[in-house]
Amino acid sequence: MALEVLADCIITGDGPGAQIALRDALAAGAKPLTLLQDTLIPAMGVVGEKFGKGEYFIPEMLLAARAMKGCMAILEPLLVGIETGSAGIVIVGSVKGDLHDIGKNIVVMMLKGAGFTVHDLGVDVSPERFVAAVQEYHPQIVGLSCLITTTMPMMAEVIHALESAGVRDQVKVMVGGAPVSQEYAERIGADAFAPNAGVAAVAARDLLS
Repeated sequence: MALEVLADCIITGDGPGAQIALRDALAAGAKPLTLLQDTLIPAMGVVGEKFGKGEYFIPEMLLAARAMKGCMAILEPLLVGIETGSAGIVIVGSVKGDLHDIGKNIVVMMLKGAGFTVHDLGVDVSPERFVAAVQEYHPQIVGLSCLITTTMPMMAEVIHALESAGVRDQVKVMVGGAPVSQEYAERIGADAFAPNAGVAAVAARDLLS
């Protein structure tokens, strides 16, 4: 019962309720890793699906993210030294010239909720910084975000920089943002297009499957 309540609290963004349910589950003997993998991550998956279907909007996403963050603050000390089985490593950033980060931040949250290890490079990220991050973190996926049409060409520049550095074949490139389309993603040679944050997590899993 506590697990159902926990999942429901994450989905509805009830942070205090989620923490109470989580502590109840732990007190009843539930394993921290099991709670993360079998309850919390699937609950965030439901949130992503609702967002993708237009049933949830940014406020609901942020409430769910806050509830998830509160639960992770309780679980993380208990997971120290335990192999949590990351779904994969992703680096994410808004491309050079683009200072918008709300959409990117939600994508980061959804990817973390789906079990990915995420390195957020922030905004105004140059092609050279993306290349350096690939060499440093060895991700499976590079996520490129932009919100304005004038910065869209920088996505192609990042892909070109990855090719020039000889690391393009080591990663999958996923692009997204308000002005980006599937057609544009294909034109610049990206591997996937995510029209919203909910789809991003699903697309990331599909890229690695």
